[in-house]
Amino acid sequence: MIVKMKFLSISGPKTDIDRVCDQYLSKYEMQLENAVAELKTTDNLQPFVDLNPYREPLAKAEQFTAMIKDDKICPKAVTSQEEMLAMIREVNHDFLELQEQKELLKKKVESLRERLDVLTPFQPLDLDLYKVMRYRYMKVRFGRISVDYFHRLEKYLFDDLNAVFIEGARDENYVYGCYFTSNPEASKIDSVFNSLHFERISLSSDFIGTPTQACEELQKEIGKTKKKIKKINQSIRVLVEKHAAELLGAQKRLEELCNIFDVRKMAARIEEGDNKEEYYILCGWMGEEDVAKFLEETKKDDKIFVVVEEDREKFFGEPPTKLKNPKLFKPFEMFVRMYGLPANDEMDPTMFVALTYTFIFGAMFGDVGQGFCLFAIGGILYLTKKINLAGIISVAGIFSMAFGFMFGSVFGFEDVIPALWLKPVEAMTNLPFIGQLNTVFIVAVAFGMGLNLLVILFQMINAIKAHDRGNLLFSNNGLAGFVFYGCIILTIVLYMTGHKTPSNILLAICLGIPVILFVFKEPLTNLVEHNHKKLEEGKVMFLVQGFFELFETMLSYFSNTLSYVRIGAFAVSHAAIMEVVLMLSGAESGSVNIFGVILGNVIVCLLEGLIVGIQVLRLEYYEMFSRFYKGTGREFKPFDQHKKEH
Repeated sequence: MIVKMKFLSISGPKTDIDRVCDQYLSKYEMQLENAVAELKTTDNLQPFVDLNPYREPLAKAEQFTAMIKDDKICPKAVTSQEEMLAMIREVNHDFLELQEQKELLKKKVESLRERLDVLTPFQPLDLDLYKVMRYRYMKVRFGRISVDYFHRLEKYLFDDLNAVFIEGARDENYVYGCYFTSNPEASKIDSVFNSLHFERISLSSDFIGTPTQACEELQKEIGKTKKKIKKINQSIRVLVEKHAAELLGAQKRLEELCNIFDVRKMAARIEEGDNKEEYYILCGWMGEEDVAKFLEETKKDDKIFVVVEEDREKFFGEPPTKLKNPKLFKPFEMFVRMYGLPANDEMDPTMFVALTYTFIFGAMFGDVGQGFCLFAIGGILYLTKKINLAGIISVAGIFSMAFGFMFGSVFGFEDVIPALWLKPVEAMTNLPFIGQLNTVFIVAVAFGMGLNLLVILFQMINAIKAHDRGNLLFSNNGLAGFVFYGCIILTIVLYMTGHKTPSNILLAICLGIPVILFVFKEPLTNLVEHNHKKLEEGKVMFLVQGFFELFETMLSYFSNTLSYVRIGAFAVSHAAIMEVVLMLSGAESGSVNIFGVILGNVIVCLLEGLIVGIQVLRLEYYEMFSRFYKGTGREFKPFDQHKKEH
């Protein structure tokens, strides 16, 4: 059902807006509208331009609560806003100090790793780096040379150079090492090595011992620094855990305060009186029951003034749609939302969808065992994960079990329990003029005819709510359509059951008059609504258009009715598919392959269950909703939705 909405205007001193939102509006669901845009008849309205002061503290609180590992900690109630903000500032101050120390240590680790990476290729060199760097009469150059040029160096130049090259590590592309030369020859030797593309690598002069020993010292220093970082991380965890309950409570309260302050985005302010006192104005939609409770609670508060606009929807647009259904039908709101929420002057089809969808699904997928699996698995998922589709599957499984008993089918076995009604594959019925036909097909079409009449009644109810006389009286889904289609159904039922059909004169009246009303719907609608509008096209064109629209209407009645044959078709095909599964599993030969039966049932449940679910939804949308439901409503969105979800 749709909750009836009322439009409220709330005003009071500007400084009191937070108290009102926190004390009153946080208890009720209210969809706020932009007061500056909505209250067009009020002069001098100005928007609020204040920045939200709780946004930054909330971000800090969320940052700290994300570090809390223990999910069992209960939030501590906040004593006062000042103490809460002071606590966050204190924790943030300590956290930033620790974080600064941590960043410095991280940079130190990066620097040490860079030095280690530079020195590692020279580990095979057996020399004292401290002494080598301080030779007085010799120069030493560390670097790397490509493998190709190193081979040339070995082959042609080593014997002619007044230098000694000591090789270190080698990879696929480069040879690392160093060369020694006397001071007088240094310039010449450097030129030769530069011509061979020798890339010099600068090593720090504070290394002590061999390259291997220096690398070991660097690794030890990196290890010590990492331990210090771990200690700081531990200190951060201790800091957060020490204030965990307070931080969780602060986060919850700051979320509330942040949402409350954001109400200003939808509010307006106005100056009144000689003293230019500033007032706030809030406006929006609230459920009728909540309005009564809100007015009762605020009647003794002299700082708040509430006005209920009774006729606002007639002048300022449609109210939002809020659905309220019993828990059993709540999951089926998902299907309604997928199509579109009902407008304020429409009926809520949730219960209708719940009953028809599950009933038709059960008829198309009738099996006690498979239905129980759907019921159990869907129910567990819905109760634990709150998945709406799982809840729908669970309820549909109940109807599958019910039709399973009626068809006498348990996991495809039709000899375990007796059929309370019929066997879908075997049951046949003789009909006049048609001959022998499967009983399930006949029942499915009859059921579809009944549903078509029902949805036409729903359309008439919606037309009455919307004060749409034209569609109520002259539409193919209105009174004229109900009489026309009902007369056809009555005649068919009487003929097929062997009873006397209505006279030709009565049929001509019951069928002819609605057809005339279909064709002349537009001028008749203008007549009953006192709208003296002339036809835009000529009379001939109007009649031609009316003929084709009439043809489309008759075709839609026929195709819409035949669409329900799929209910019987799937009931029969389900039974036939399970016969194939049992045959392949050896049931007919007496030696049943249990694994084959289980696998076959799983495949049928998954594939055929999915197909049946989609086909039933198609019937709901195209054959039922299209006749009576528009789904043009807008969703009701309370301003404090974040809190409501928690």
